[in-house]
Amino acid sequence: MDCPLPKLDFDVITLGHGSGGILTHRLLDKLIFEALRNPILEQEHDGAFFQLPGELAFTTDSFVVHPVFFPGGNIGELAVNGTVNDLAMCGAIPRYLSLGLILEEGLPVAELWEILQAIKHACAEAHVQVVTGDTKVVDKGKGDKIFINTTGVGTVHPKARIHSSHIR
Repeated sequence: MDCPLPKLDFDVITLGHGSGGILTHRLLDKLIFEALRNPILEQEHDGAFFQLPGELAFTTDSFVVHPVFFPGGNIGELAVNGTVNDLAMCGAIPRYLSLGLILEEGLPVAELWEILQAIKHACAEAHVQVVTGDTKVVDKGKGDKIFINTTGVGTVHPKARIHSSHIR
């Protein structure tokens, strides 16, 4: 079930939300951290600290789709599932993601919240957590509502050696 949009004192994303100041803190605290809360993300650090056993796989992908909402989903779940799939194709069990958001000035907060809820649900289904990220805001007309970059880390299964070079 989706969580209701938190009460905010702004309805759209402004350039100030990307300035690194009070508005940025409100955006992070009231929307992003609220939607994706977990113990590692709650440290509110520029990075993430965690331990994983064995060999690791690491992948990154960017999502710049139009429209950002489409039949059956949105850019948020596409970003999570795309990166999780890339890790699976490395023979890895997905563990953690970073989430980079480039938001366009004027993006309605309700749309951002819907995307964040989709990210939250996709992460829960894949048993991964967003543990770090970055958010920037670009001038109106310089983006297409939202661009997303996700980077994933997973543990490689000892018997998995999936690679295109193994195809015959």
